[in-house]
Amino acid sequence: MEPFKYTGCNWVGRQDSPRNPDKPVVRQSTELKGHSAAIEKIAFNPIKDAELCSLSADGVIRFWDVRTKTCTHEVRGLGEASTLAWAPDGDYLVVGSRSKDPKSSDYELYLLDQSQSAPLTVQVQSARINDVAFCWSGNLVFVAMGDGQTRILSVPDLQPALRVNYPVGEGESSEFSLKGHSADCLSVALSPSGRILATGGTDAVIALWDTTKWTCQRTITTMAGPVRSLSFSWDGNYLIGGSSEGTELEVVQTETGEYVHTFKTAQPVPVVAWAPTRYFLAYAEMGSLRIVGVDTDRKR
Repeated sequence: MEPFKYTGCNWVGRQDSPRNPDKPVVRQSTELKGHSAAIEKIAFNPIKDAELCSLSADGVIRFWDVRTKTCTHEVRGLGEASTLAWAPDGDYLVVGSRSKDPKSSDYELYLLDQSQSAPLTVQVQSARINDVAFCWSGNLVFVAMGDGQTRILSVPDLQPALRVNYPVGEGESSEFSLKGHSADCLSVALSPSGRILATGGTDAVIALWDTTKWTCQRTITTMAGPVRSLSFSWDGNYLIGGSSEGTELEVVQTETGEYVHTFKTAQPVPVVAWAPTRYFLAYAEMGSLRIVGVDTDRKR
């Protein structure tokens, strides 16, 4: 099978090629064309690593075979789409978007089967959908909302998975959700063990939740601005957040919240991601994708 090739980035994932972030291998890059609007999100299928999906702002999701450079399937009509997540088994995706009805202020959550041309499930949401993440069994999805909460929904019906254990007043919802931010909840990520859920908000706070009791274990308040993305290391020991403000990326120890390492950057870095099998960190800066190794035994 051909190695995977990246376009517009500074690293090629091939065992026998140089991994120098400052020297892209242009002849090994691939360009996939087809969207007519800005691409909001891309993600590889977690079990079919030659399959990539891309989501554009005009509500079109495309599935690509990166070996043949062809679009294998397309779903349209998903409103002003902004985020997506694959189920762990690669069979389903959840897409969050603003309603395709221009007169509506609602947002919509879609469950998609890549073999179908229409969504399997559509659920209207009253607040903006900023980010989504599956649990590792695939039967729950966590939704970071514009009202500050994180919803926990069952799959495939996208209904509330948990209810509060006390009486609620007339007209009040009995849905249990995570309320850890004073403003928008912008990002959500589940640790590899599934024991900790991290949420990040406009309030520059990262909240760490125990998924067995659904209580907030601790908060991290050292972020310079809104937490736009979150990523756990491959073993779950370390966590990093990306922000649209500040020029530092701080690595913290997940269990204790202790500061471990700082990367100085030339500009704010809103998007970060750990590699799946080692302490390599990827982030975008100055129009380039940088990949660096982390020495977790030293402070700086």
